[in-house]
Amino acid sequence: MSQHRLTRREFIAQSAAVAAATLMTSCATAATRKRTATDIVALGKTGLKTSRLGLGTGSNGGRVQFELGQEAFNRLIRYGYDKGIRYLDCAQAYKTYPWIGDAIKGLPREKIFLLSKIGGNPEKPAEVIDKLLKDYKTDYIDCLFVHCSTTSTWTDDRRRLMDAIDEAKQKGKVRANGVSCHALPALRVAATSDWVQVNLVRVNPQAKHIDGESPKWNEGGKDIAPVMDLIKTMHANGHGVIGMKLIGNGDFTNAEDREKSIRYVMAQPEIHAVTIGCKSPAEVDEAIERINNALAV
Repeated sequence: MSQHRLTRREFIAQSAAVAAATLMTSCATAATRKRTATDIVALGKTGLKTSRLGLGTGSNGGRVQFELGQEAFNRLIRYGYDKGIRYLDCAQAYKTYPWIGDAIKGLPREKIFLLSKIGGNPEKPAEVIDKLLKDYKTDYIDCLFVHCSTTSTWTDDRRRLMDAIDEAKQKGKVRANGVSCHALPALRVAATSDWVQVNLVRVNPQAKHIDGESPKWNEGGKDIAPVMDLIKTMHANGHGVIGMKLIGNGDFTNAEDREKSIRYVMAQPEIHAVTIGCKSPAEVDEAIERINNALAV
């Protein structure tokens, strides 16, 4: 039986056809791949990755989660982890702070994105950072924030804390640094700061508890537009951007408000991840479902 040997022209034609088919399959797969709440996403140019949805542990200063009791709180954290949530949003000032170490005990540390915050301007910030590590029962914190900045001078006023965070980064105790702001004057500085790697920004289209011009942390603004302009600046500067207050600090008791906010935030390409404070598995499930639905549009 004679065998047909491909000519060079036939070989090139067949190879091109195979390559085109492979490319079309890859494009079709990419087009049908659904984004979800538990996708692992990059935080700007920081080199860090986290789940798109984070579990907040500080609703109303952590009182909401604290009222669950420690055992129920631990179960909630584990439930979120089992659902694919890898980001935990914590702070020294939250009432849940002493529980975090036990809540993540036994979970693969390398799969958890642990974000924490330090408030004020402590006299010995290096000792505060070491205490965080001890209490969290971990060797490092993925992202450590200067907590609740409100003024345009925060990078000067809290320099001692920022320097201590830098030193901790050099020692491998902290992987990245950032800031959470509660007023536009501070947010403007954060958006253009070379020091800031990750921003935690209050955002919802109803403008509930978002940043305003007043330097008082609990006096919110009334317009989301200035916040969104600064988020775009952060993104352009390579910062990681995480949205918070999507549920209006718990004010959005109507499902329609929660849906509106989540759809709005998920439509913003400059926002990489979000944190939502939950107090029950049902609320975790709702957050995941609403984000998934918003991303499917």
